[in-house]
Amino acid sequence: MSEASTDRVADRPAEVTDPLLWDLAAAVADAHQPDAERVCASPSCAGAAWPCAAWNNAQAGLSAARAPRQSAAPRQSATSPQSAAPRPVAGQPGAGQPGAAGEPGTVAARTGARSLAATAA
Repeated sequence: MSEASTDRVADRPAEVTDPLLWDLAAAVADAHQPDAERVCASPSCAGAAWPCAAWNNAQAGLSAARAPRQSAAPRQSATSPQSAAPRPVAGQPGAGQPGAAGEPGTVAARTGARSLAATAA
């Protein structure tokens, strides 16, 4: 680990919830500092006015690293259906034909898939 990255860990605020994001964003922000003429000193910016896009994105990363983490599971409301199966559109094969569990078009779609497979073989 370089000396600069060790210093960055020591300077990390206690409220940081994503240390990896914080460290990466801090490294980008450090690399994209202005020079005396208010131009980004990073060679990757090729003389862009400061604050450059990379520095602005690094600031957004530093803010996001402090935000509370969201759970990985998607939230569903009590009124939303558990499965959102696509419904056939009128005029398409299988539309209007009852299928399994009363879903329109399911049987016709399965039958059509079998007949296509049989003709391909």
